Amino acid sequence: MAQDSGADPARRASDRGRYGRLSRERVLAAALELVDREGLSTLSMRRLGAELGVEAMALYRYASSKDALLDGLVEALYLELEDRLGAEPENAASTEKAWRGELHRIARAMYEVCLAHPRAVPLLSTRMLAVPLVRRPPAVLKEHERVLALLREAGLDEAATSAVFRAFTAWLLGYVSVELRPMVDNPEETDPAFRLGLHRLSPQELPTLRETAAALADPGGPEGLAAGLDALLDRFTRGEG
Repeated sequence: MAQDSGADPARRASDRGRYGRLSRERVLAAALELVDREGLSTLSMRRLGAELGVEAMALYRYASSKDALLDGLVEALYLELEDRLGAEPENAASTEKAWRGELHRIARAMYEVCLAHPRAVPLLSTRMLAVPLVRRPPAVLKEHERVLALLREAGLDEAATSAVFRAFTAWLLGYVSVELRPMVDNPEETDPAFRLGLHRLSPQELPTLRETAAALADPGGPEGLAAGLDALLDRFTRGEG
């Protein structure tokens, strides 16, 4: 996660919580842990302050508002993506074109981040709808730059780069959103049909959905993500170098 930028010796005593001196990194880590455990609806300055053992007011120097805190969670997810990418070797030995293999690596790493923090994933869409491009967290902009640079490296012009970037982003976030949709109606039921609640679906009105529901309940996994990404790239880059 981000380096501790809050080494201010003049901090007030209220900045000392049960986990020691606060920092933006610690605040965001605690917020993400809270969301992972209890969901986005439980996140508030007061609840986060209680988690850290400080008054809610002590948190406003690290996140000036609830929206800023939510943007900080998006930042935390992208910083984790950076960490994962930094811990893995690039696809130098891949038989694919280097730029294409790197796009696959980015998509796979983001998929893993999202599966590790499913309750925070909605923020990747909702906060992007609320925050203009230039005001997004630096880690988000850095990832935009990484993907765009790879596409230009592939020889795409500005228009094609923009189109593929949008399609890449839409496919990745859309795929993850579908993967994370709940499908199980009764987790304690051992019979697969009753576990999924298929008896609740009308065989007259929803025959195809009822027939396909069991297959939809099986995650597509990273293999499905990669297959869709290949199809997308083939569509947009056919004939490119």
